[in-house]
Amino acid sequence: MISRIGYLLVLVIAVGGFFVQSRLQSVFDRYSKETFASGMTGAEVAEKMLRDHGITDVTVTHTSGRLTDHFDPTDKTVNLSDAVYGSNSVAAAAVAAHECGHAVQHAEGYEPLKMRSALARLSALSAQFSTWAMLGGLVLSLFVRNSLFLWIGVGVVAVSALFSLVTLPVEYNASKRALAWLEGQEMLTPEQHGRAEEALTWAARTYVVAALSSIAVLLYYVGYAQSY
Repeated sequence: MISRIGYLLVLVIAVGGFFVQSRLQSVFDRYSKETFASGMTGAEVAEKMLRDHGITDVTVTHTSGRLTDHFDPTDKTVNLSDAVYGSNSVAAAAVAAHECGHAVQHAEGYEPLKMRSALARLSALSAQFSTWAMLGGLVLSLFVRNSLFLWIGVGVVAVSALFSLVTLPVEYNASKRALAWLEGQEMLTPEQHGRAEEALTWAARTYVVAALSSIAVLLYYVGYAQSY
């Protein structure tokens, strides 16, 4: 029963994920064409936000790709994509400030970020080996008549689900910090502030979809393990 629910959830969430991703692309494209009120580029916004928070050991760098922006706590860099680094659009300002929000979290020792960082390597390994762990558990259970190995596989999948859940407060808090700073600096018109908020909200929803998807997959594997 649980596995059926998980399977149905995976299908429903896959459709929802496609819609959210499409909407995010549409919103980003639209606000990438609107000039940021202050005229600053994404890189300049990031550098100013870091300075305003007294962060001097983080470097703003350029990375290739689209929507590949991220903060890397290991080498303390805010990496901005092609469409953000040199752009003076509303979307670029919102994304740059969001990534700096993560840098501020790191500087302040924000607990959910510390937890996510601790889970990151383990989650990456579990994502690589979860399927093999479940298949190996299935094969072994046929010979030893024990579902223990399947439950070990479930545990591996659960790590990815936990990582996705911990990511949610980290992303929403970074957006909250970004919008509060932009508003405090009076860099956006009221209309542009609403557009920046819309762009970051849709970006955050991709993480909600990822979390729901990981939970659905976990439920599917739990039901699978219970059937043996």
